[in-house]
Amino acid sequence: MYEIRSAKITDAREIYKLIEYYANKKEMLHRPISAIFEEIQEFILIKENNTMVGCGALHVSWEDLAEIRSLAILENYKNNGFGSKIVNELQKNAKSLDIKKVFTLSFKPNFFKKLGYEVISKETLPHKIWNDCINCHLFPDCGEVALLKIL
Repeated sequence: MYEIRSAKITDAREIYKLIEYYANKKEMLHRPISAIFEEIQEFILIKENNTMVGCGALHVSWEDLAEIRSLAILENYKNNGFGSKIVNELQKNAKSLDIKKVFTLSFKPNFFKKLGYEVISKETLPHKIWNDCINCHLFPDCGEVALLKIL
């Protein structure tokens, strides 16, 4: 049995640990623990038998655009549909905010393609989004692929 719920401040360190695991494998970008605390209201998580098995966040970027970020699933829980469940829940959250488009920057574009996302040029995204990119240690050649879905 699993539950999906909004993250609480007490979940921040566990979320950080999961993101760092994949960031250290160069499959995700690092997120400082301070950013996770500051943006905790953007995160949801999925638990199975009281174990947090995954997380993801929805970051509003503009009046009609939000980003799915920090999507991570524990290794031994992958391929069980948990990633799709988190993305679907984040998309529902976006719809409830009247957001029309959701994008992501991902090192794993095929996962998002299976969920109806299409590859787009990063240059089509608003300049505000580039603020995160410019401050990233991998800029300008990070290898992330931009994908977009119209809701």
